[in-house]
Order: sequence, then C-alpha cells, then structure tokens
Amino acid sequence: MRVLIADDDAVLRHALRKQLASWEYTAVMAANGKQARKALQGADPPLLAVVDWNMPGIDGVELCREIRATPTLSGMYLILLTGNQDQKQVVAGLESGADDYITKPFSWDELRARLRIASRIVGLQGALAARVHELQRALANVKRLSGLLPICAYCKRIRNNEDYWMQVEQYFAEHSEAEFSHGICPECLRTQLSFNES
Repeated sequence: MRVLIADDDAVLRHALRKQLASWEYTAVMAANGKQARKALQGADPPLLAVVDWNMPGIDGVELCREIRATPTLSGMYLILLTGNQDQKQVVAGLESGADDYITKPFSWDELRARLRIASRIVGLQGALAARVHELQRALANVKRLSGLLPICAYCKRIRNNEDYWMQVEQYFAEHSEAEFSHGICPECLRTQLSFNES
C-alpha cells in the first residue's frame, strides 16, 4: 500500500521512507504541503497519509481540510504528526479532518500499529465500496424489469422498445438473468388430455 509522507524534516522523511519500506509500504515523499497537494492530484493517489502539522506554506491542518473537501480523496486515511500535546490542539487537528494523530517524538512500534489500523480501515472501505457498486448494478438490473410490460392478451408475447413482439422467455433472457424451464400445469394438462381424447 502506498503512503504519502509530508514533512519538512529531511532526516525524518528519510527515516520514514526506510522504515515504511521494511514494513512493505511504498512511501510517496513530500517536503511541504504544496508537494503533498501535487502528489494527491494524480490519477492514483495514495490511500494513507502521514502529515506533519507544521510545514511551510500549507500546514498539515490546512492540507487535511483540503483533502476532506475533495470528493475523490474522501476515503483517504490521514494521520497527523504533531509536536503539540495540548488537548485543544489535538482536537483541532482531528476536527480538521485527520483520522488519527501521533505526537512527536513517537516510537516506530506505535506508528506501525497505527498504520496497520489505517490499512485495515482503508481495506474495509474499499470492500464496502465494491459491494455497494455491485448492489447498485444489481438494483439497476431489477429496475429494468419494473414498470408496465406490453403483453398480448392472446399469445402472451411482449413488445420491446423497437416495437418487435417476442416470446416471454426471450424477453426475460435479454433483460434479466432468469432462466426458464418448461413444464405443464395441472389445468393445462387436463385441458390437453381432454382435447386429444376428443
């Protein structure tokens, strides 16, 4: 999984890149908020981000707000790095759109644990989005068979949009995944037997 690292501390960026690689994450590096913004404008932005609060230009809090205001990035998991342990500041950071925060200095074990949580949540969001898409597709198929169907009162054929009359079986085969198996109902069986006997 790709992780955006946005921090103006070159030493910390280097350490984060190395550590994330050992945990099998691919780091996308940014030295400031502007570079981070540019990295997120591509066709395939990272799904996780570790963003420093204090950066020149666009700081981490502003970047979090921008990301949350961008529909295509709404599922991104944001971890805010801050040296400030004041509770009000931490709450302000979370209210800006961050999902989690880590105070500096932090331990590698803590960061790894938080990234695992983030990966799991992003994975669940992706699976849920795929399931919703699948259900929407299924619902669209169901909707295709709703409404009035023009059917002949005598031969029971159905008229399609091109004004062509077709057998019920053919119509449903083209508009759904339903399959037909043919049989004879008891009433028709009696009718046919009495007709053949006469």
